[in-house]
Amino acid sequence: MTRPRDEPSLPALLGLLAGMVVLTTAAAWAARVDGVPLLVDLALGALAISVLPFLRSRPLLGGLLLGALAALSPAATPAATAGTYVVARRERLGIAVPVALASITGHALQALWRSVGLPLGWWLLCDVAVHGALLGWGAYGRTRDALVDEWRVRARTAERDQVRRVEEARSAERVRIAREMHDTLAHRLTLLATTAGALEYRTDLTAQQVSAAAGVVRASAAEALEELRTVIGVLREGPDELRPAPGLADLVALVEQERAAGASVSLHLPDVEVPAALGLAVYRTCQEGLTNARRHAPGAPVTVEVRVDDGLRVRVVNGPGAAGLGPGTGTGLIGLTERVELLGGTLSAAPSGDGYTLEAWLRWEP
Repeated sequence: MTRPRDEPSLPALLGLLAGMVVLTTAAAWAARVDGVPLLVDLALGALAISVLPFLRSRPLLGGLLLGALAALSPAATPAATAGTYVVARRERLGIAVPVALASITGHALQALWRSVGLPLGWWLLCDVAVHGALLGWGAYGRTRDALVDEWRVRARTAERDQVRRVEEARSAERVRIAREMHDTLAHRLTLLATTAGALEYRTDLTAQQVSAAAGVVRASAAEALEELRTVIGVLREGPDELRPAPGLADLVALVEQERAAGASVSLHLPDVEVPAALGLAVYRTCQEGLTNARRHAPGAPVTVEVRVDDGLRVRVVNGPGAAGLGPGTGTGLIGLTERVELLGGTLSAAPSGDGYTLEAWLRWEP
């Protein structure tokens, strides 16, 4: 358990008390020539020390008592001057100044009937200067403590904000990766299902075609498993080292997979370099179009076209015989629409004269 900053430790308190007793005894011994019994001065000094704890709860009352005791005996001087600093260190000036004035007045009265070793004028000047310095020192310490507390609060707030921002970024990344599941796993698994179906029902396939289809199944299963491991790892443990996001250059391999599975796909790509975010959006658009074509219009020819006009335009057209998508959840198109719109683009999917067209336009200036 930590101790508040303004509460000194027990050894420090004992040291302060011992120092105060020594100063009080020395002041009482020096004042013994005035004819006042030493025991009286010692008693007044001890009483002044006992008043100091009341400065925490009742600073004005304690300051007035210390001023009165300082008027009676020099032995109360250490406690009275220390009381001015203690109050200035803990309270606002509206309370600390009256306490200092009470102590100044008490010491001025003391000089009128006790020997102080200085002319009255010099004594009063020193008295005011000492208490003024104690007020300034205490106020400075109180202001510094307030600033330190404020800086500490700001630092803790900044740390909490940083932790919150990291958690939000981690959550956003997990959500993003989770939404990638449909774009990646759905494509892989659909390809697996289509190829496995062809192996099951196409009894006229040659051994070479069966071997090629089995290779597609094996490769797609391995890639789907790797994608699943990546997603689950991110969702469980936080951000991880992910593979580079696919882009325009990966469309060739994507189309080759479809062709290896028996689909008729034509690809038209421009020779341009686009930002990674746009490349990923183009890849996901083509992937979604090919997945839907395989799922809802198997056997129909598919055209994948990426061109540059007033932006970056992507078209995936299912050939004749693909008049509509048929049953489906539609989550892929919803996620793809959000992805495209975040990049300032538009997405449309509808039957066309050529069959069924999925088209995306992305804002881009070459």
